[in-house]
Amino acid sequence: MLPLSTAVQRTTHLAKTLGQPLPTAHLIHGYIGAGKTTFARRLEQELPAIRFSHDEWMAYLHGDDPPVDQFPVFRHQVSRLIGKQWTRCVELGLDVVLDLGFWSRRERDETRAATVALGVGARLYRLECPEDEAWQRVEKRNRHLDGSLLIVRHTFDMLRNRFEPLGDDEERIEVRAS
Repeated sequence: MLPLSTAVQRTTHLAKTLGQPLPTAHLIHGYIGAGKTTFARRLEQELPAIRFSHDEWMAYLHGDDPPVDQFPVFRHQVSRLIGKQWTRCVELGLDVVLDLGFWSRRERDETRAATVALGVGARLYRLECPEDEAWQRVEKRNRHLDGSLLIVRHTFDMLRNRFEPLGDDEERIEVRAS
């Protein structure tokens, strides 16, 4: 029996030889309210692909307003669960849409390294919009959460300093969310 990494490499080689497209992880980057999940849902249908939206998993598992003191633990747990699932999907030859925000360079680099190790493609999309427009979207979403997390203005403003814009060296597709 072949080790999984060898099997993935052979499958990748076979796909290239036959001219079949490799599975791709589509990474969605943007701040709160930029339109990431709306874009991810559309991309999921157009490709087709399996979509993983961190906020939806958080809301499903921990409610739409998880306690602030437990949020980091919950976030880590959900990230690990999603990580196991999306990597398995691409191993099976499926495209995935990763609606995870990718706020830090480290997260983006780690995910791109994982795609290289798996022998699959990666495509990064940057979504952005003016801050006032983003906040209006968040206010509207807060009225009907439906799988989203509640974000109050203080949280919206406070989290801004944790958001790392893409570097000039990060290849991306620019998306103006509608």
